[in-house]
Amino acid sequence: MDDNYGKILIVDDDEDVLHAAGLLLKKHVTQVFTEKDPKKIPALIRNESFDVILLDMNFTLDVTSGQEGFYWLDKIYTIDPSAVVVLITAFGDVDMAVRAVKAGAVDFILKPWQNEKLLATLSSAIKLRKSRLEIADLRYRQKQLSADMDQPFHEFIGHSSAMEKVFQTINKVSKTDANILILGENGTGKELVARALHRNSQRFDEVFISVDMGAISESLFESELFGHVKGAFTDAKSDRPGRFEVASGGTLFLDEIGNLSLALQSKILRVLETRYVIRLGSNKPIPIDIRLICASNMPVKKLVDKNEFRQDLLYRINTVEITIPPLRERIEDIPLLLEYYLKMYCHKYKKTIKKISDATLKKLKSYHWPGNVRELQHAIERAVILSESPVLTPDDFLFPPVSDRTGDREDGSQNYNLDEMEKRTISRAIEKHDGNISQAARELGLTRTSLYRRMKKYKI
Repeated sequence: MDDNYGKILIVDDDEDVLHAAGLLLKKHVTQVFTEKDPKKIPALIRNESFDVILLDMNFTLDVTSGQEGFYWLDKIYTIDPSAVVVLITAFGDVDMAVRAVKAGAVDFILKPWQNEKLLATLSSAIKLRKSRLEIADLRYRQKQLSADMDQPFHEFIGHSSAMEKVFQTINKVSKTDANILILGENGTGKELVARALHRNSQRFDEVFISVDMGAISESLFESELFGHVKGAFTDAKSDRPGRFEVASGGTLFLDEIGNLSLALQSKILRVLETRYVIRLGSNKPIPIDIRLICASNMPVKKLVDKNEFRQDLLYRINTVEITIPPLRERIEDIPLLLEYYLKMYCHKYKKTIKKISDATLKKLKSYHWPGNVRELQHAIERAVILSESPVLTPDDFLFPPVSDRTGDREDGSQNYNLDEMEKRTISRAIEKHDGNISQAARELGLTRTSLYRRMKKYKI
């Protein structure tokens, strides 16, 4: 037997059988337990986890019918549904073997057995037990994950009046197939809203496909979104479906749709109007059935006024519009968010559960959070990692000086112009990382492509 591990229980009323099997198997497995009295089986399997149970089919009260073996087989599976049982008997026949397998046994051994046959059977049985335990664990984890995901607005935290309005809108529109446009600054949780809409929709058991439109170059746009056939271009080694096709039946989330050029907008509009895609290099239309959710951190209606976004496409994507408030407009949610992320990162980094001092809370509430919830999350993670104290103090949260805060005017009032705030935040991140665009993009929660687009936009 290849696997030198495992706990084996042998139940047989013949002491010679127990002795012989014990001597053979002790060389190949971790532990061997033997028992003459089948009535002790329930107590044994409740107190120990056996990889394989070798069970005699016929005991002294029932010599040849095998009924006792079937009775105890049923008892074992009632207590441990993942158990692996191999039945043994001196009076076996094909009919009894078939009945045993149908009743749940994984195999059937005749006495006297061949050692090689017994060892091979046990080796396979141990592997089966391992697989059953892994499957049971996966099912449990999936059940827990499903229960967690089924909680209303999973990871989307807030009890402010501004957030209550968002929750109410999600509840109203999620069951429909209406196209949704989600607006909000970077870091406010637009994808969380999209996923909440999907989880509460009629398509919840279908796929949710997320696409960062700012990360797709114009040259790869059609291939990524609509797919291609083999030979459509140099690297097209095989047919490949696009994101629209993969999302068919479920939800397609197009993030940063405001970054698309007018030419690419027209291609998206054509697909939404016709409800089919044509793979690059093909003429065959492929029908699609998607629920479309789009998001943008840009004022799309203003882009329409500037002729930078197609009005007919805007009509298509915003049957319902959901605007997520920035964190500075829902300060009352900060304590809830702090509690959530503190617990998360203390668990992740195995730190003692930390508390927030009153002075720290006051500081966090007075900060304007240009990066919104994402910035708060990163600030808490950094504080948990670096702090050695059980209480987080104001010094654990380092923010730019008041005079350098994004959007602060010379007169001390706040300027909440989104473009100006974003420009200054990007400039500060690039300066912080000495011009390293990859690191700056990572801290800002953007892709390199998206950051380059914004740098070009703001002439940074």
